Amino acid sequence: MVTENLTPRGRFAPSPSGRMHLGNVFTAMMSWLSVKSRGGEWVLRIEDLDPQRSKTEHARMIEDDLLWLGLEWDEGGLADAGPAGPYSQSRRGEVYEEYLRRLEATGMVYPCRCRRADILATQAPHRSDGRVVYAGTCRPLRLGGHVPDDAQAAGAALRLFVPGREIRFRDLVCGDQCFPLAAECGDFIVRRADGAWAYQLAVVVDDALMGITEVARGNDLLLSTAQQIYLCGLLGFPVPEYAHLPLVCNAQGLRLSKRDSAMSMEELRRRHTPESLLGKLACLAGLIPEEAPMTLGQLLPFFRWPVGSETLRLG
Repeated sequence: MVTENLTPRGRFAPSPSGRMHLGNVFTAMMSWLSVKSRGGEWVLRIEDLDPQRSKTEHARMIEDDLLWLGLEWDEGGLADAGPAGPYSQSRRGEVYEEYLRRLEATGMVYPCRCRRADILATQAPHRSDGRVVYAGTCRPLRLGGHVPDDAQAAGAALRLFVPGREIRFRDLVCGDQCFPLAAECGDFIVRRADGAWAYQLAVVVDDALMGITEVARGNDLLLSTAQQIYLCGLLGFPVPEYAHLPLVCNAQGLRLSKRDSAMSMEELRRRHTPESLLGKLACLAGLIPEEAPMTLGQLLPFFRWPVGSETLRLG
């Protein structure tokens, strides 16, 4: 059951596909500072939907790195401590199944047998990131039909119809946003052909059932917000506030990834104390005027959302 939550609740939801890098730590720090500056609670959710890339040992390293920094969570993690568990997505299949059935009851879910190569062949990339908008190849002429029980056994993904409407919201960092759903998103997958749960459905269900009131993440996920707000409406969920943070880039202006060993927590812990690393990130975000060792408690009074930049470049 979903209830309105008056206590600010944020979350950090890493994918355990490798060691965290500085950009991940920046997101975690800003999310923690935001809710804790208002007396709120912070949830750690392990987003291990992809069984091929997710490893428990990586999740343990993430937890260890967060604790080393002082970023303690009130609920969640591998221990599943809290009333909304389990907090690892790989263990929440029955929950997602229930809400998929609710979506199917709207008549807007349909099986799709298109492969990525088929989709790429039918449409030019929509944006510079190579994303394409699904052309509706498998969409039935009349929506509202029953999804066959053996659709996935036959190798079909399940897609959700997207109408020609606009999704508007005010982002805490990026300001007013407007996305035409059909043009920018297209019908999107809620369950993959291999049976794995799609990110959009899992994250919306989890945020609602875990009482999350504020989602802080990188601005590369800004478009996902339109899809998630649309899903919230279909499922009757409250919509959290969103804060899409600038991406941390290296000195060459390239976005950090888990392949950047120099910016991984393994290397950063060799070169920094927790306080010096937090101070570096706080200065990068504009919370303090110059780098200085800081604890999380010392940073709380200075918290504010950064504005006016899509990236933050390391010197």
